[in-house]
Amino acid sequence: MIKAIFWDNDGVLVDTERLYFLATQQVLASVGFHLTREDYVELFLVQGKGAWHLVEAKGISAGEIGRLRRERGEVYAQLLANDACVIPGADEVLRSLHGKYQMGIVTSSQKDHFDLIHRSTGLLQYIDFVITEGDVQRTKPDPEPYLRAIERSGFRADECLAIEDSERGLTSAKGAGLRCYVIPTDLTRGSQFANADRVLANIKEIPGLL
Repeated sequence: MIKAIFWDNDGVLVDTERLYFLATQQVLASVGFHLTREDYVELFLVQGKGAWHLVEAKGISAGEIGRLRRERGEVYAQLLANDACVIPGADEVLRSLHGKYQMGIVTSSQKDHFDLIHRSTGLLQYIDFVITEGDVQRTKPDPEPYLRAIERSGFRADECLAIEDSERGLTSAKGAGLRCYVIPTDLTRGSQFANADRVLANIKEIPGLL
């Protein structure tokens, strides 16, 4: 019996992954590196290691990479302020499950970006706890974020369910011993989700499966 649900944030609850791609692509272009959509999916949403190592291989210094990382964060924040939106059906689904299950958000987002995203979504009223990048030493695809969520929930892994949209998130959830439903996005629709317990068309399917 499911007692806790752990939600990924970007791509599952809010339509922000495309903005992170755009911010990263824009900043890397400033140093002559073209990040394709396919590269982004593989490096960020499958491997979860980003693209700074490729920039470093082009001879960009560590100091310059630090500046680029800060600039990417600023560009992303600007995009979030103007264009972040809730995934259709997310508010309805969270509201219907609130009080029936313990619910947490498990994300690789930085805390400041997470707070910016949710300053007007209204979704956090349904959430019992949040785990962001700063709460763990290793982010997805490492299982640590979901192991931390299991610990926070107080339930066993087999009593918890993760909702993800990417390979790195699925790998993290399964590594923590969780059941995991995947809802592919436009960015991740061609990814490999053979290990998922279910692959869904949209978030609105979840209440009927619990």
